[in-house]
Amino acid sequence: MNEIPLTPVKEEEGLTDPLLRENFITRIFVYHRWQHMRDGGITSARLVQFHTRHKLLIRVHNEVEYQRLGRLVAEAGTKDMEKLADEYVEVLMNAMKRPATRKQHSKVLAHLAGYLKRRIDSGDKAEHLRLIDEYWFGRMPLVVPITMLKHYFSRCPDSYFGHQFYLQPHPEELQLRKYI
Repeated sequence: MNEIPLTPVKEEEGLTDPLLRENFITRIFVYHRWQHMRDGGITSARLVQFHTRHKLLIRVHNEVEYQRLGRLVAEAGTKDMEKLADEYVEVLMNAMKRPATRKQHSKVLAHLAGYLKRRIDSGDKAEHLRLIDEYWFGRMPLVVPITMLKHYFSRCPDSYFGHQFYLQPHPEELQLRKYI
């Protein structure tokens, strides 16, 4: 922890809680993607691409830091990229420590549904909104509305939303979102 302070760490007993476990694993994969991107050399374009693909995932964890990260990315190309990258990843990993709430997930799910409104029929829209409500009230796990969104984006591809890590922040086989 002293050598690499941004590395996600969690006490063992915290991993028994599905929400905290999913948050921890998500942070591990975000940090891994960051390291992989950074290993290829930090450039303005690569930072923008990284941030763009993680926007909704960051937003669901911490709206305030999401906005702060957006401002940092806007400075790419005008500041020293190494210093900017160091500041970015520190804010990012601190933002990701906050577990996402049902309220935040529901807001992001509704945001994504808004972009599909012209691409899917009224029956599909109504069904998706019903699934968001069911999730919001705790009557179904997050995996259900996420699966529907992935289905809609497979039918109606979208280069921006279809590539958001929010839709799959970690491998599906871990099945972490079926418990939250």
